[in-house]
Amino acid sequence: MSKKKKIGIMGGTFDPIHIGHLILAENALESFQLDKILVMPSGNPPHKPLRKGRASTRQRVEMTRLAIEGHKSFELSLIEVHREGYTYTHDTLEQLNKEHPDEEYYFIMGVDSLFAFDTWMHPEIIAKNCRIIVAMRDAVDEYTLDEQIKFLKEEYGAVVYKLNNPNLDISSHMIRQKIKDHLSIEYLVPDQVIEYIAKEKLYLEGCDESKSK
Repeated sequence: MSKKKKIGIMGGTFDPIHIGHLILAENALESFQLDKILVMPSGNPPHKPLRKGRASTRQRVEMTRLAIEGHKSFELSLIEVHREGYTYTHDTLEQLNKEHPDEEYYFIMGVDSLFAFDTWMHPEIIAKNCRIIVAMRDAVDEYTLDEQIKFLKEEYGAVVYKLNNPNLDISSHMIRQKIKDHLSIEYLVPDQVIEYIAKEKLYLEGCDESKSK
């Protein structure tokens, strides 16, 4: 029986994708000896409805494509973009496992998402269909994190691995605000993405950032 390929999943709205996303993906790739990372722009996430001043799905996909272009172990996945209606992680993972039984999936998430995991749609299905890689931050108490990991294992059978990751204070929200304020985003976003943002005149209008990351 051949060994299953280890595939990481880095999902997000990527509005826009930035260096923090890419460093996390690269760190997970190396630390867990993954065969590749699926970089997966979300389609229509239920917790982030479309708002004024944001990039369209087409634009988010193109920025993601540009950001990972030339990286042999990063692959753009449009599985959620092509799905109609709201996109849910449990649907994505069930589909991937059904279509690729020779692959084992590692879902990469931040600490905040791990603590909110039991509020996600069908966490038990997610836990059944992937292993979870959680990116740690210095600000998080490790005992509290370990207790959450223990709870998720007992409640859902979740397998959670901790990943030490550089504490980069970068967010898509911050980048959008910098662009709106006509400030430089050099070194925060890949150059080809910066060029695309300028060409498309993205994020110059104000938008509701109250719930965005």
